[in-house]
Amino acid sequence: MALKLSSEDRDDAIAALKLYAADNFDEPMGNLAAGTLLDFFLKEIAPSVYNRAVSDVQERLQAHLMDLDVNVHEPEFPTTRRR
Repeated sequence: MALKLSSEDRDDAIAALKLYAADNFDEPMGNLAAGTLLDFFLKEIAPSVYNRAVSDVQERLQAHLMDLDVNVHEPEFPTTRRR
């Protein structure tokens, strides 16, 4: 699954890359270079981050599902079972 950004998010990401380059490198980065670098990140690196996030969510959901019975269990026939 290819990760896509909205055009607004893409523009913001390119602007962020250009600012980062201006602050950290000797050469400024133009729109084309920043866009190409962003495409590389989205293709090569973003899937690993995305997959890790999905895995983290699965672990959290599993933990919540395991606690579901404890958290929402209601005793059945509480009056008659006490006798």
